[in-house]
Amino acid sequence: MRILKISLPVIALFILFSCSEPEQQKDNRTIFSYNEMAGVTSLDPAAAISFENIWPVNQVFNGLVQMDDQLNVIPCIARKFSISDDGLVYTFHLRSDVYFQDNQCFEGTRGRRVVSKDFVYSFNRLYDSKVSSASTLLNNIDRSEKTEYKGFQSVNDSTLVIKLKEPFSAFLSILTMKFFSVIPFEAIEFYKQDFRRNPVGTGPFMYKIWEEGTKLILVKNPNYFERDEKGVRLPYLDAVSISFVKDRETAFMELLNGKFDMLSGADAFNINEVLDKEGDLRDIYTNKFYLQKQTYLKTDYIGILIDEKIESVRNSPLRLKSIRKAINYAFDRDKMIKYLRNNIGIPAHAGFIPKGMKSYDPAKVKGYTYNPDFAMELLKDAGYPDGKGLPEITLHTTDNIASKEQVEFIQSELAKCKINLQISIEKKSVLTQAVSNCEYEMFKKSWVGDYADEENFMTLFYSKNFSPQGVNYFHYKNEAFDEAFEKAQRETNETIKTELYQKMDRMIIDDAPVIPLFYDQVIRLVNHKIKGLGNNSMNLLNLKTVVKQN
Repeated sequence: MRILKISLPVIALFILFSCSEPEQQKDNRTIFSYNEMAGVTSLDPAAAISFENIWPVNQVFNGLVQMDDQLNVIPCIARKFSISDDGLVYTFHLRSDVYFQDNQCFEGTRGRRVVSKDFVYSFNRLYDSKVSSASTLLNNIDRSEKTEYKGFQSVNDSTLVIKLKEPFSAFLSILTMKFFSVIPFEAIEFYKQDFRRNPVGTGPFMYKIWEEGTKLILVKNPNYFERDEKGVRLPYLDAVSISFVKDRETAFMELLNGKFDMLSGADAFNINEVLDKEGDLRDIYTNKFYLQKQTYLKTDYIGILIDEKIESVRNSPLRLKSIRKAINYAFDRDKMIKYLRNNIGIPAHAGFIPKGMKSYDPAKVKGYTYNPDFAMELLKDAGYPDGKGLPEITLHTTDNIASKEQVEFIQSELAKCKINLQISIEKKSVLTQAVSNCEYEMFKKSWVGDYADEENFMTLFYSKNFSPQGVNYFHYKNEAFDEAFEKAQRETNETIKTELYQKMDRMIIDDAPVIPLFYDQVIRLVNHKIKGLGNNSMNLLNLKTVVKQN
């Protein structure tokens, strides 16, 4: 094994693992190393709200179900599951060979078998706002007198029943989120508030060392329950090493030097240096690492507040659908993605729902293309021929460099169509608060799918989700949309459900409360020694099937 430049406690860790084993086995140990620029704040799955936390949590914990790389919901700790005909009762039958990782919180330090009561405990814990922000995901759990106030019920050690208030077709997808991982009550009682840095799960890797801001080490769980198609117990790797280098140039050099096996994200390295304008890896790097690109359930957009009950909207030209559509037609999305993002991302020529979802189909949901002549016609229809008399419009965005470049490009494109766009650059926290409070008429944001169901994207336009209580920042209201949205939530037929979401997406395009910019992509630079690293539209890192060649 090559020598790693790591801290003394980490060196001690590997000496500890190796001291009682044959020399040949020591030399064959494999460690997967990656960098996380943002840092990790918690290893408690109840706090798995950001990717930097979700990735290590996914290695340590499991849930009832999981998502494969094609975004299908498949069994995990639940060996099988069923849904009642009325869509209100979910029954899960658990595997009998799943054990919590060995830990001092257990009697004799040996991990015990997972039973259904562990899921009841884990899920009920999410209702505590001091523990998790996931409580809204449980709004549809039936904890009424009808269920004896128990939405989660342990029938016996191997059978768990979950009861809903009303049918919700996205529920299984929601259960794949790391919030719904199983944890042992013994660990919470033993570690209390310090569970965030002493996680105990059932996953392929176990927590070992965490030097916050420096290094996080996870080691192989020798008792992990999943096996490959040949019956070999997973995982193949011996350990996972996560670094927290904030400077992307330094991190890139570590990748070149072989210290890191992967860098992930367009912000993790200089895309102009590494990729050509077509988005392909430059020849000088092809012998160093390979490029992974995958659609990502993320839509970047410009939102427009259209609620005329708000005084500022009544005085804004953005209240007019023709103006909103004119802006959509007035800039070239293809050029923006090619020259500002090196073709990382897909120009949004369909609806708001991104590529990677079942309902994404540009042939059935036709979005906006670059058509400045038609934009000028729409301005004329709105009463502003050649832009005369059109008031100045302000677009609010964050101080992120990439975002600033994109809105400046849009500004220059709109100017050619006589639309005067001014840009206001603000801190992300300021923008988030102002948008939620309906203080801005136009703003740039993005939406990432927390789970693989179109409901997660269309909920932004549901009238009962008006901000600041909900995520409908546009205050968009359309009775036909609401009716289709509610029907889709209850629909179990995937074909009908897909058609409903396409119908909703067409309404969004026609009413134009939003300007879709692009559907993002997952991008990774990976060492050639790494094999079996899957990629998926959720950007979830799965390391249990990864092989690292010497």
